[in-house]
Amino acid sequence: MMTVYLSHGLESGPGALKIQALKGIAEKFDDCEPVVMDYRGMAEPPQRLNHLLATMAKRNATPGSCVLAGSSLGGWLSAAVSAQQPLLGCFLLAPALGLPDYPETSPTIQARLTHIIHGWQDDVVLPGPVIERARLQRLSLRMVDDDHRLHASLDTILSDFERFLADCQALDQQAIQASVS
Repeated sequence: MMTVYLSHGLESGPGALKIQALKGIAEKFDDCEPVVMDYRGMAEPPQRLNHLLATMAKRNATPGSCVLAGSSLGGWLSAAVSAQQPLLGCFLLAPALGLPDYPETSPTIQARLTHIIHGWQDDVVLPGPVIERARLQRLSLRMVDDDHRLHASLDTILSDFERFLADCQALDQQAIQASVS
């Protein structure tokens, strides 16, 4: 069973357009359970990170079967967890990398599969640090002509997410079969 943890950004919530759209894609997959995180009332990144880690622990998450997906601060959270645990996948939308107020400005992502989508016109999280992280780790990166919210790129995001989850599910099945034989 693959679990997909969906993390919203700083000023949005679990009902945000992108998070609910990603949840809808995850629900199409057999043996895939989406978990929409709720960080409302937690302003500080470390608080949110601890909440995500605690939720995963409470659910007895197996990191190798987990996909973390998030937007902005939610993308940073996903990357930060993957720096601590080798995840199956990280799907990052305008991840808040390179911001000085965060405990780790550019975490090393340890997911087996990673895909980042970022807007060229993003003036909240500048593209430079995100491009540099992708370059250093040779991560999949799609730059789109959009701003921080990425609303004009929703169709592209959903198409990429569906393909990404299919790839993660195939990798997860290979790992399960390898452990059985």
